[in-house]
Amino acid sequence: MRVIFASAPLLGHAFPMVPLAEALRDAGHQVLFATGGDGLAVGRTGLPVEDIAPGFRFDRIARRTMLRHPLVARAELAGRGGTRGVALLFGAANEQMTDGLVSLADRWQPDLVVYEPLAVAGALAAARRAVPAVLHENSLFDGAELVRVTAARLVRAQQRSGIGSLRPSAATLTIAPPSVVGARAGWPLRGVPPTGVGELPDWLREPGARPRILVSRSTVPGPGGGALMSAVVRAAAGVDAEFVLVRPDRRVLRQGPLPENVRTVDWIPINAALPHCAGVVHHGGAGSVLGALAAGVPQLVVPGPGDRRHNAELVATRGAGLAVPERAITAAELHRLVTDPAVASAATEVHQEMAAMPSPADLVPRLEALLP
Repeated sequence: MRVIFASAPLLGHAFPMVPLAEALRDAGHQVLFATGGDGLAVGRTGLPVEDIAPGFRFDRIARRTMLRHPLVARAELAGRGGTRGVALLFGAANEQMTDGLVSLADRWQPDLVVYEPLAVAGALAAARRAVPAVLHENSLFDGAELVRVTAARLVRAQQRSGIGSLRPSAATLTIAPPSVVGARAGWPLRGVPPTGVGELPDWLREPGARPRILVSRSTVPGPGGGALMSAVVRAAAGVDAEFVLVRPDRRVLRQGPLPENVRTVDWIPINAALPHCAGVVHHGGAGSVLGALAAGVPQLVVPGPGDRRHNAELVATRGAGLAVPERAITAAELHRLVTDPAVASAATEVHQEMAAMPSPADLVPRLEALLP
């Protein structure tokens, strides 16, 4: 079986599909990632990847789109845009992806296309080849709704591809734990956090002398979240914990000497470090939220632009972490992150819930059965 994995050209969109791609490869199937931009980093996992959008720059799309739609931009920055901003941003992104992906499908002739909700071009390519398409969720939003609003912006791309309308997905793979997002239709799939990029230093492979708190920021440049690490550094001296800043921005390093309990690292496979941590502070991206939930690690999530407020509120409602604005990050909040037994218990419960979901390897026979 030949399988294309289609992802929007962003790191956090491609990597959640890596475990399933690896499971299919290990079962003897041929897989190929179709993405672009930062998403091409998925090739570091050893999986083959093809650039379907040469020169793709998401920051240009975001800037142009938000300038044309200032009210939507304001709502997006506040994290209250719902799916309006998503449809505009990723409708434009898929316009740049569709021709390259359809051309690749015609050339490579897949038997199956697996696509994430904001890579609707994958569904178009599957329709063009008349092969099954499988929707692979990668966030806490409902994947089918994201597909619907994004596809509505792709009328011209559909016409260019000679496709009248999208066919329903042959299956939907749901990775978000039901206790966090509610029940969803589809095939549950354990969201196995990918290893990621970079090397894990030896000292991060085991617990430290004090509770360790990782502090991470978004891999996507843009407004919002820039002061997260500065806020943590200001409060760190008042907390009996070791803080590890992952890829600290220059503003943090220019502030002068860091407190003695703060260390820095460059790119690391964060999900490999999480099991040895007592907590994690991050910007609220879906990959960071799901990685912490899978590891059972309490998280402090900063509500921010796009889906980040939505994600933070879901985590806090479940009790598996705290939702704290940047300006409200204090030593007391960071102390609570690693000492509150209710938060730790809820995080453990969600970890166990996710661990009980079917693994990628478990779903391989079901995907094979989709073919005639």
